[in-house]
Amino acid sequence: MLIPVPTSPFFWLLVACVVVQLFYAAYFFWPFAQRPAEAPANEPGPDSEPVSIVVCAHNELDNLRRLLPLLLQQDYPAGFEIVLIDDRSDDDTYLYAQQLTQYYHEKVRLVSVARTPRGFAPKKYALTLGVKTTRYARLLFTDADCIPATNQWLRLMQRGFAHGGGADVVLGFSAYAEAPGFLNHLVRYETLLTAAQYLSFAWRGWPYMGVGRNLAYTRACFNATKGYASHMRLLSGDDDLLVQDAVRYGQRVTVVADPGAHTLSEPAPTWRAWWHQKRRHLSAGRAYRLADRFRVGTFVLANLLSYFVTAGLAFSSNNWVPLAVVYVLRTLFVSGVYARLSRRLGQPVIVGLLPVLDVVYFFQYLALGISLFLNRTLRWK
Repeated sequence: MLIPVPTSPFFWLLVACVVVQLFYAAYFFWPFAQRPAEAPANEPGPDSEPVSIVVCAHNELDNLRRLLPLLLQQDYPAGFEIVLIDDRSDDDTYLYAQQLTQYYHEKVRLVSVARTPRGFAPKKYALTLGVKTTRYARLLFTDADCIPATNQWLRLMQRGFAHGGGADVVLGFSAYAEAPGFLNHLVRYETLLTAAQYLSFAWRGWPYMGVGRNLAYTRACFNATKGYASHMRLLSGDDDLLVQDAVRYGQRVTVVADPGAHTLSEPAPTWRAWWHQKRRHLSAGRAYRLADRFRVGTFVLANLLSYFVTAGLAFSSNNWVPLAVVYVLRTLFVSGVYARLSRRLGQPVIVGLLPVLDVVYFFQYLALGISLFLNRTLRWK
């Protein structure tokens, strides 16, 4: 039995959208997922440069009590320091940090921020003060609500600086912890798909963002971009907009994506908290270079359009068979690629849930975009 070929131009629009999705999956995501792992951390490597680990915290006492001991246990032969920035905390963060500096005075240094100048983004201002106090030329950043996946995190991330004859920026991956509930599945899927884009694009030579939960760059790079000066008044973007500036100034960017080099974060516990978090993250996108917005926007638009067109064509029974063929083939291929990516990045997903998560992800992306267009007011801690 031959499958009837629809004559509707909307069907061929759907086919074009699916072809775009398959291109991204086959050219960017699958090859990146298949790339070989870096050398194990216990093998000899370029570990001769000391590193400054920078952590910015605002009322994060409980998280710091979990994070700081794990940072102090990092296995790194060249030595490192931890620069802890107390950003206007009104809990006992400052007292805890003072105690650490007394016990580990050679490794832990405290920077206290009492207030943020009017109009400045609080975290960017605090990070600027922290970077100015660092001793070493290589800087590694994480957030207070993260933990390193292993005690080799520092060593593996630092080795990224030796890639390709020398890098200035190292992009890492930060997974989210598993928890019960659909929201957690969605958060982890969104994290996986975002990482698939920024890591694989960078691997192909088009870096455009990183995540501050696991990001490294040199102080020379920070100085070359003038820090966060170009976007100091934007609430978000201490990570992705710095990468944008680094690329503009000719800084070299590489990727370290081995599981031992990951950090693990606690996901937003409620839909409301996650919504505010994603609004803040997405707001920086309007400052991206046009080429980056085009690449990311094409991927998102192709997925959204395919769902809208599919819904419209489904009202005609003449389209059901070819629609089913296109949908099944697309879903099987894309789900297989995403499942491979999830194994590569150590961010588990339930394969059977992928079609549902994919629909919800792209429509929440659309909702966030509409929300930011109608109301650009954001909030910080």
